Amino acid sequence: MSGPVTSGGDPIEVPPVQDEPAFEVRDDRVAQVGTTEVRRALPQRERRTVGAWCFADHFGPTASGAPGIGPHPHIGLQTVTWLLEGELLHRDSVGSEQLIRPGQLNLMTAGNGVTHAEEHPDPAEQDAGRAPVGHGVQLWVAQPADTRSGAPAFEHHAELPQVELAGATATVLVGDLAGARSPARADTAHVGFQVALRGAAEVPLAEGFEHAVLPLDGPITLDGRPLAVGQVAYLGPGRAATTLDGGGRALVLGGEPWEDRVVMWWNFVARSQDELATAYRDWQGHHERFGQVTSVLDRIPAPRPHWLPAGAG
Repeated sequence: MSGPVTSGGDPIEVPPVQDEPAFEVRDDRVAQVGTTEVRRALPQRERRTVGAWCFADHFGPTASGAPGIGPHPHIGLQTVTWLLEGELLHRDSVGSEQLIRPGQLNLMTAGNGVTHAEEHPDPAEQDAGRAPVGHGVQLWVAQPADTRSGAPAFEHHAELPQVELAGATATVLVGDLAGARSPARADTAHVGFQVALRGAAEVPLAEGFEHAVLPLDGPITLDGRPLAVGQVAYLGPGRAATTLDGGGRALVLGGEPWEDRVVMWWNFVARSQDELATAYRDWQGHHERFGQVTSVLDRIPAPRPHWLPAGAG
């Protein structure tokens, strides 16, 4: 389940990092992915990125399962899929076909171009008694200049390292936490981990990173401040730790402040509107850069960029 970051309106430009406040809390935006309503923590008008993290959708829990989405393209980013409940079947133009379940990680690198679809598994293939519940997060990581034009790739990790903290267990999705390193590919200095709270826990942070904290299944407090599902907290660089308290799970995303200028539109992360327009034309024209995916769901056409001159394709 991924994107789009916009539904075809103005591209979202990510400016170079400026002086940032040390702490802020914002409400997620409500967005629509297919027929499913999601809570979008990133990007927002006031905050486009946290490190290289440029997109964060929190969906569910829903009784109809995780939202499926037909074949669609990406460039210049990595998709990170993390489920709390339910199952999804990933298919892509690299040739991957992978069922993902809670506690497992799917990471797809788009590079110069990739196509993928995410579907509800065949009911006959689901575990007996597994309820069709969908709850999870879909994340994007902007790729740096030295990898964003590379070949697409996919990886699945059924097991991830955990860190036992006083009052919590942290699962490392990407990057490094307290010496525990995820096996997932990371093209920039960034981290993502889930914290399952059993009360108050001091969570170590990389002082050179900025961070975002998203409650996943219940209210928590962050350094004594309340934080609810549907909100995201931003922590500026310079913190060695933060204290989370509660009985639910929270997602922590962090990274070195993003220095590059990127432009995001629909399912693409680029450096200019010209790149976005080329990707649009290539997708609409079935260019080989995106490849083919066999799916029970329909291929998704791109909305026409409004900034293209009439008759420009």
